[in-house]
Amino acid sequence: MTLEVGNAAPDFTAPINGGGELSLSSLKGQSIVLYFYPKDSTPGCTTEACEFRDALPDFSKLNATVIGVSKDSVKRHDNFIAKNELTFDLVADLDGEICEAYGVWVLKKLYGREYMGIERATFLIDPDGIIQKIWRKVKVKNHVAEVKAAVVELTQ
Repeated sequence: MTLEVGNAAPDFTAPINGGGELSLSSLKGQSIVLYFYPKDSTPGCTTEACEFRDALPDFSKLNATVIGVSKDSVKRHDNFIAKNELTFDLVADLDGEICEAYGVWVLKKLYGREYMGIERATFLIDPDGIIQKIWRKVKVKNHVAEVKAAVVELTQ
């Protein structure tokens, strides 16, 4: 099943940085920017995370929470957060169930080689848990600004 705008966002409970746990349903009542990225400490993923970090005060003013998801371990997330001074939670989707539920675990191609990996994607979820916007095959440049504009539009 492919998720579409208007679908309920699949709930999950998973480990996060710092040894805690996060349930999507616990964030009901606020907008959620749920972004999926391939791997901690790679150039594109670091740029994207730092741009979300820098825009976090704007998202907070709009009552929006930013959450990153990858298949990296909690330990890798902790290192990534410390190195880049990230101020939002990163979910460790160790078994890939969240990626599967959101349809971002896909066949990728690089230099003629095919492999399974996480498609860079972002989901904007409204305070009622409904998906309002989906960005797939995200290009990092200007992405955070686009997401912020969509959150502003959602709150008006």
